[in-house]
Amino acid sequence: MRATLYYRGSLSSCNYDCPYCPFSKNKDSAETLARDRSQLASFVDWVRLQAGEGHRLSVFFNPYGEGLTHAWYREAMVELSHMPHVDKVAIQTNLSARLSWTGDLNPEKAAFWATYHPGQTKERSFVAQCLELHSRRIPFSVGSVGVRSAFDALRSLRAALPADVYMWVNAFKDKPNYYTDEERELLREIDPYFDRNAADYDSIGRTCRTGEDVFYVQGPGLVKRCYKDRTVIGHLYRDGLDGLSRKRPCGMKQCDCYIGYIHMPELELERVYGGRLLERIAQAAFDS
Repeated sequence: MRATLYYRGSLSSCNYDCPYCPFSKNKDSAETLARDRSQLASFVDWVRLQAGEGHRLSVFFNPYGEGLTHAWYREAMVELSHMPHVDKVAIQTNLSARLSWTGDLNPEKAAFWATYHPGQTKERSFVAQCLELHSRRIPFSVGSVGVRSAFDALRSLRAALPADVYMWVNAFKDKPNYYTDEERELLREIDPYFDRNAADYDSIGRTCRTGEDVFYVQGPGLVKRCYKDRTVIGHLYRDGLDGLSRKRPCGMKQCDCYIGYIHMPELELERVYGGRLLERIAQAAFDS
C-alpha cells in the first residue's frame, strides 16, 4: 500500500505565545516529554518495519507546539528521509530552531511547512532561516493566518522571500464574512490560491481518502480517519495498514482544514500542488 501518515504525539509545548493558540508558551513536564520521545521512537520503529510489508509511506509531523526544538524530531526526520520505502517526510514548524542539522537530511525526500508568526519573530530572522533551507535545496512552503493586523507583515514577507518560494495564507474563519472584496484581492496577490482555503467544503457522505490510504496517528498508536473526526478507527501497531484501510465517506458536515480537504478527490488539488500536497507547495503558482 502507498499511504500517508499524519503523526501527532503527546508534545503540547511551544516557544511562541501566539494569543489565539492554546499551546502558546506552554511548557511540558519532563514526564510528558519523555512520553513523547518514546512514542515517536515506537512510530519510527514501526515505519522501519513496513519495508518488509511492501508499504510505501509519506509521513507528516504536525505536533501541538514546536517539534524541531527537540532532538528526537530532528533525528526522526533524518532517519526517515533515508529509508528507501519512505517517499517523503515533512513537518509543520515555526522555523525557530537551528537548521544546521538539515545538512543530514535527504533533500529529495524531506520538506518543511513553515508558519510565520508576526510579532513572535523578526522578519529578517525568519527569512534567514528560509534562505538556509533554500540554499540546501530542501523544499518548503511559507505561510501565515490572514488576520488584518498581519496584512502589512505578510506583504513584506512575500517581497523578502525568493520568487520560487510559495507563500500561502490561511483564511481567518472565526468571524463570518471577515474579508472585504478589496482584502481578498490583496491576499490573492500574496497567495494565488487563497480562495481555495477561504472556502468551507460540504463533505458529509463525500468520498475522502482519509481512513483508506491517509491516516491520522496519535502518539500511543490510536488512529483516526482525520483529526476533525474524533472517532478512533483502530490501532496502528495492532491492526496495521491493511487492517485499518477501508473506504470511509466523510461524517462531518463541512471540511475547513487544509490537511483534511486536500484528500477529497473531487477537488482535484493535485492539479495545483502536484506531488507537494503534504508540504503545501503549489506548483501551479510557478507554472502560470
